[in-house]
Amino acid sequence: MTQRVLVTAGASGIGAAMAKAFEAAGASVWIADLDATAVAACPSTWRADALDVADEPAVADLFAQVEAAWGGLDVLCANAGIAGPTAPVEEVALEAWRRCVSVNLEGAFLAAKHAVPLMKRQRSGAIILTSSTAGIFGYPNRAPYAAAKWAINGLMKTLAMELGPFGIRANSICPGAVEGPRMEAVLAREAALKGTTRDAVYQGYAAGTSMRSFVTAEDVAAMAVFLGSDAARLVSGQIIAVDGHTENPDPKVPAR
Repeated sequence: MTQRVLVTAGASGIGAAMAKAFEAAGASVWIADLDATAVAACPSTWRADALDVADEPAVADLFAQVEAAWGGLDVLCANAGIAGPTAPVEEVALEAWRRCVSVNLEGAFLAAKHAVPLMKRQRSGAIILTSSTAGIFGYPNRAPYAAAKWAINGLMKTLAMELGPFGIRANSICPGAVEGPRMEAVLAREAALKGTTRDAVYQGYAAGTSMRSFVTAEDVAAMAVFLGSDAARLVSGQIIAVDGHTENPDPKVPAR
């Protein structure tokens, strides 16, 4: 049977890499993304919808469409997230905090909430939540993001316990610093905050890993395909870092 896979924030970045990797493995792919332009540019072989993952009626309607079209769902990749502000905690606006937590945490919760009934009926499924190494270590000046990503790991652990008796697995992937436009924006903001250069911050992040490297979206996608496969049939409740082994999540860089 062809695997049925839904990826949130699937039109670009890690989500698009996941969608491509699952399709290459033979799966049918459905993506949802806030960016309607990016959704329109997705491959014609994918089903694609533009929506806000923090909007529950929209999410509920998406899963109703999935059930009507596919009759069930095998893999959910709840991948939607935003970087949020880079600032000392006392300077973080409540509105910015709420938006970051809403997209990162509530988006994952809502996707899981509406995927679970489909998976329970078939007594099988895999839920993969995209967390972050920020959800293992925390990051200075990234309070909303780190808090949301820690919470995602707690949500995943609870899902694994609650859903295991139904044959449903849950795991979270914690990417390290991922090459791409979003990380470039983080590097720029952090360089400005620390009074240094983008390259110094980049090298600091890389030096904070045992393998002295950033990771790619494709690295993260490969882990998702494994976790969604029968090869991982008894892998559940796990927080899995794809990060080159982070030793120091906040390497100090010299000021300019």
